Amino acid sequence: MTAPVAIVTGSTSGIGEGMARYLAAKGMRIVVNSRTSAAAGEALAAELPGAVYLQADLADPDAATGLVERTVEHYGRLDVLVNNAGISRVVEHTDLAGASPALWRELLDVNLIGPWVLTTAAVPHLEASPNGVIINITSHAGVRPKGASIPYAASKAALNHVTRLLAVALAPKVRVNAIAPGLVDTPLTADWAAAQELWRTGAPMRRAATPHDVANLAWGLIENRYVTGEVVVLDGGLNLR
Repeated sequence: MTAPVAIVTGSTSGIGEGMARYLAAKGMRIVVNSRTSAAAGEALAAELPGAVYLQADLADPDAATGLVERTVEHYGRLDVLVNNAGISRVVEHTDLAGASPALWRELLDVNLIGPWVLTTAAVPHLEASPNGVIINITSHAGVRPKGASIPYAASKAALNHVTRLLAVALAPKVRVNAIAPGLVDTPLTADWAAAQELWRTGAPMRRAATPHDVANLAWGLIENRYVTGEVVVLDGGLNLR
């Protein structure tokens, strides 16, 4: 039996890279993806057995659909879609004028519509898999009233709800869950001193998450064939405070 195939979007660094490495270590063949950073993507794919790098700007619906088509052309199957790619823009929540219509559209295009297009293209192939799974990487900002900006938080909240809607629409052939991380230690967050201090002092687990923590949870959601429609907050218990 050939090994299952997973697309991990936005997987040349941070959470996505950690996800790609973890799932590959579990025996999956990985499609590494990014909008830019082709050299990093090729290098990572070369490290992972059976992996391939496919570049695609997921804000472009044709490119998003093409990513799924190229995956199936290369491997002949698709079993797991991890919608990890996303962007954030910092605007104070009180600065309503700063959250312009253009900024709303940019965030929704990448964080919500991109995953929707990918999912739409992937579903026929996931339905043919013995364990078709979609995992959306959202944010605790989509669960609690916080985040880099209101449009960012709203885009993640929308993806959380789409997760639940799709879990009903695609059952029982395809399961759909979301992981909503708080702070995750990545190169992007390394200099977020205030956030790092908040997690060290405020979260019961006294630290931020690691990409391994996110990937380990994703693997549990892939392996458990009964869980669907869940948005799992992964913030070390900060939401309890």
